[in-house]
Amino acid sequence: MSSDTAITVENLSKCYQIYSSPRDRLKQFFIPHLQRAVGKPPSHYFNEFWALRDVSFEVKKGESVGILGRNGSGKSTLLQMICGTLSPTAGSVQTTGRIAALLELGSGFNPEFSGRENVYMNGALLGLTSQQIDERFDAIASFADIGQFIDQPVKTYSSGMLIRLAFAVQVQVEPDILVVDEALAVGDALFQKRCFRRIEKLVADGTTLLFVSHDQESVRTLTSRALLLKQGRTVTWGKSSDVVLEYRRQLHDEESSYFTAATKQLAAKAQAAVTPAATGDGSDRSDEQAHTSPAETARSDKLTFGDGEVRIVKVETLNGEGQESTVFFPGDALRIRISCEVLSPISNLNVGVRIRNKEGIKIYSWGTLNQDMRLRNSAASTPLFWDQKFSAGETFAVELSCDSPLGMNLYEIQATVTFEETPDYMGQRMLHWIDEAAFFQILMNRDENFFGGVADLRMNASW
Repeated sequence: MSSDTAITVENLSKCYQIYSSPRDRLKQFFIPHLQRAVGKPPSHYFNEFWALRDVSFEVKKGESVGILGRNGSGKSTLLQMICGTLSPTAGSVQTTGRIAALLELGSGFNPEFSGRENVYMNGALLGLTSQQIDERFDAIASFADIGQFIDQPVKTYSSGMLIRLAFAVQVQVEPDILVVDEALAVGDALFQKRCFRRIEKLVADGTTLLFVSHDQESVRTLTSRALLLKQGRTVTWGKSSDVVLEYRRQLHDEESSYFTAATKQLAAKAQAAVTPAATGDGSDRSDEQAHTSPAETARSDKLTFGDGEVRIVKVETLNGEGQESTVFFPGDALRIRISCEVLSPISNLNVGVRIRNKEGIKIYSWGTLNQDMRLRNSAASTPLFWDQKFSAGETFAVELSCDSPLGMNLYEIQATVTFEETPDYMGQRMLHWIDEAAFFQILMNRDENFFGGVADLRMNASW
């Protein structure tokens, strides 16, 4: 390890033994010893879980390094081994200088002690004398900004107060290596700003920084190099901006795979909820439908309601070529086909949809009546759907189409057929409503059309 190196990690690995029951743990303690004693190969009563595997990198003194990865990728395990609170299964870690770490909320604090007493205790653990802590105490209390609570037991603190005091202690001792693991996420915006400013000052003064955060912009602005982990292994190590880009690409791929699987599953459930609604009194249901569980029937009843003169029998999402599809990209043609069955003679209908994202926010609602109102206002001679008359037993389909401006997400379609007494939404009666009638997802081709938010405003830049 050279004199200008602060941290050296070589082939670092950590394996945990996972037992399915306490009995297996007891067996593992005794039986392998007996088997070795009689010359037999030892048995294993556990499964191995490698939280970290063969990770290597080097951090120079004064360098700031970010560590990225999804939950469970091994970030916290790596930091704990660097700080010495966890022993590696294989490999080695070497550090130079005093380490100040914020790994877990309030770790090292005694809940029965006051904030003041914990400041002195933590300062002593970090190698400061009482006089040195006296000199720094006012700065620590000012930075933590918890007022009179400094003399109250720590067990009465909120999570935000606890992390503010812990961070204040760690940064005021001016460590050689500062390790921050998602600790700032619980602070308010003003405190986070103060923390980032302090971290930037420490790095400028020569402190080595290891920074773990899911905030990609913070990693890019605070660090010069970064490490990306996935399932305990190194994906890439290099310039922060390049690693953040690779992390975004990884998240995009994983989210796309998840949405694809979720869309197929939800679409199948949606179709199952729609199909029974078209069977009238249920006398012609198949054996499989007739034996639907009470829980499934109750759920279907909640998803659909209406007076019943017209029923929706199928809702499909189609691409620009008219082929059934559940995956689209921003700007793609999106067509929603709603097939209906008429049970009683009727006219003055409106067939519509509501589109919601996976967070439950309504993105858009529209129906044939919206188009009819526009045509009436323009005095166009185009026939109105509202004027169409339908006979009992008749079936029809309506396609609602657009060039989708939506951002990447999973979307739910709620389908409706209503009777409109007047062509202006002033006298509406619900004939059939279906929640979760269909699902589709919007993916994004990052190289061709990348944007953030719920919709593409199709902005242009000029200069």
